[in-house]
Amino acid sequence: MSNNILEMRSITKSFPGVKALEDVSLNVRRGEIHAICGENGAGKSTLMKVLSGVYPHGSYDGEIVFEDKAAEFGSINDSEHLGIVIIHQELALVPYLSVAENIFLGNEQRARSGLVDWNATNAEASKLLARVGLVENPTTPVSQLGVGKQQLIEIAKALSKRVKLLILDEPTAALNDTDSEHLLDLLRHLKGQGITSIMISHKLNEIIEIADSTTIIRDGKTIETLDMQADGVTQNRIIKGMVGRDLESRFPERTPDIGEEVLRIEDWNVWHPTQMDRAVVTGANLAVRRGEVVGIAGLMGAGRTELAMSVFGRSYGRNITGRVFKRGEEIKVRTVSEAIGHGLAYATEDRKRYGLNLIEDIRRNVSAASLGKLSRRGWVNANEELKIAEEYRQSLNIKAPTVLSVVGKLSGGNQQKVVLSKWIYTDADVLILDEPTRGIDVGAKYEIYTIINALVAVGKSVIVISSELPELLGICDRIYTLAFGRITGVVPVAEATQERLMELMTKEKD
Repeated sequence: MSNNILEMRSITKSFPGVKALEDVSLNVRRGEIHAICGENGAGKSTLMKVLSGVYPHGSYDGEIVFEDKAAEFGSINDSEHLGIVIIHQELALVPYLSVAENIFLGNEQRARSGLVDWNATNAEASKLLARVGLVENPTTPVSQLGVGKQQLIEIAKALSKRVKLLILDEPTAALNDTDSEHLLDLLRHLKGQGITSIMISHKLNEIIEIADSTTIIRDGKTIETLDMQADGVTQNRIIKGMVGRDLESRFPERTPDIGEEVLRIEDWNVWHPTQMDRAVVTGANLAVRRGEVVGIAGLMGAGRTELAMSVFGRSYGRNITGRVFKRGEEIKVRTVSEAIGHGLAYATEDRKRYGLNLIEDIRRNVSAASLGKLSRRGWVNANEELKIAEEYRQSLNIKAPTVLSVVGKLSGGNQQKVVLSKWIYTDADVLILDEPTRGIDVGAKYEIYTIINALVAVGKSVIVISSELPELLGICDRIYTLAFGRITGVVPVAEATQERLMELMTKEKD
């Protein structure tokens, strides 16, 4: 018997106008945690969709060998039947069904009568939840649980299918540090039970921490596979393989040229939209100046996004009070249109749900927030719309054949550039960027940082909300900390450390 549980040999997969994978090979040893790294659009997810049967046999060239036998999957059901289960970055749970119903959806526990045996379903679900370390009533609707717990439910669902090879696509992208560490511990535990895992991740520190082997894919080709223990692999070593060169610095250099105050928020208060007695932002005061990058740091649930969305046209919350000043004069931001009219822009953390129209092309997404600039007497100038979109495609290096490419088919990094293009085209004076680099690779992150630097270089003001403290320390001039809905401090970046920021981010109410 081979030591490899999986061999993918010379996999080539093409789509109209693009070769996504070219002669890619992957060997995964039994019982290991095998990481796959690469820039957005490198072909990582495509390779896993080939493996799991999302792209069926016959739609690609090459060979898959699983447990020493040739495998030809016509659908995802075929791969699951052999014990290969994939958990996608966008979780596939049904929010209105219970935890138990989600775990056994399509794999129901049936009584002899053929009906669902709910006692057996809930009992087996409880056992599976215990295996993933989740103490939750199996009858609880999934919609009532946070994303960290939902990720564990997906793994419990995989265990119910007697998984042998578990594939996780960006499993910690939307998790906080505590939930991420819990998930990594679970993967170690499953490894101890003989379950093999393949993990796609842009979080290189996690890969260093947990992976036994790492395969690097670049431009649809296998570059190398690293033995993480024997080779003493560092993050810089992985980055070099991913981008084809050394990155001397993760953050582009910038010499700040900070001017007068542009935006000031005073005594800002926001109440939860449905929980009547819960204040999510209390007495917040914040200011940003021309040419300045201001960061907002806070733990999950601290109120960072709620603060940003409520300022941007009150698109979140109720009973909102406080004052907003633009260059010293009070302005009204009661609607999104008013906020845009006053030169504010907000790039959401959830680009796929709120930031983009995924079934539309780049052209229409870029122009969506600024149709007034392109229209006359109610008609949009289509030629000008194409011209503007093409300018942003080139200047922001959006990797797509044309501006008529559908946004939903772009990689995460390129989708983020389309979001930025949309708001830059509004000619906003203040851009609020909520988790602008979440789920994208180090190369694309560097490009986003370069775009931010270019914006402040021409006098724009940028507010960056990020869960990654090294990112805030690398790109900001000042950093505000938020805890329990309150601003707990503001630190010049020259005086800031991760430890100091974390101290302020966990500060209890005085």
